[in-house]
Amino acid sequence: MAPAGPAPRRRGRPRQPVLSEERITKSAIKIVATRGYQHLTMTELAQELKVSTSALYNHTPSKRDVLIRVQDAINQGIDRSGFDTLPWDQALERWARSYRDCYAQHTAMIPIMAVLPVADSPHTLQMYETVASGLADAGWSRAEIADVIVSVESLVFGAAYDATAPADIFDPGERSDLAPVFADAVRARPADAEAAAEEAFDMALTAMLDGFRLRLSAAQERTAGQD
Repeated sequence: MAPAGPAPRRRGRPRQPVLSEERITKSAIKIVATRGYQHLTMTELAQELKVSTSALYNHTPSKRDVLIRVQDAINQGIDRSGFDTLPWDQALERWARSYRDCYAQHTAMIPIMAVLPVADSPHTLQMYETVASGLADAGWSRAEIADVIVSVESLVFGAAYDATAPADIFDPGERSDLAPVFADAVRARPADAEAAAEEAFDMALTAMLDGFRLRLSAAQERTAGQD
């Protein structure tokens, strides 16, 4: 009896696709986190995925499309649920804290995400719509809603960096004589870097929210006085 030959190769498409949006997105995030944004090219992404560049282009048309998927994937981790149940300021605080925590895990993506247009990013647009609607319902004017969101994001991205900064980032070393007051202030902070970052974020966010409340209250008083 002749020995059996190799099993015939299956024809047609594999049962599981070689590429998926999830695989592409995770690989793009991995490249930026481990090698830097300059290495996020379609060629290197294809190599990371172990497929040909042409196969990647067949699945996603451009690097911008990849970045949109990355933006939406990361932003899905941000909690915006407070705008359904909480007063606007408490909801904004919950959103800001979740936003900071989310990007503290993805600091390498901040320079990209902070300037990436939101067009064609469905989840990101839905997030902004939830926040904007909550602020509008609270009485914020259309002219100021986007500014409130941008203000929070400016704080969030800086705080995300601070949350991952080394514990000795402000240590003046042997030159504390050049900044003695600052050196004393640094020593007065919590020794634990995470606790120090949290304390600073709490202070900044509390001050921002207090300012927002005062601003909204003043605007409402002006409107009432005009009636």
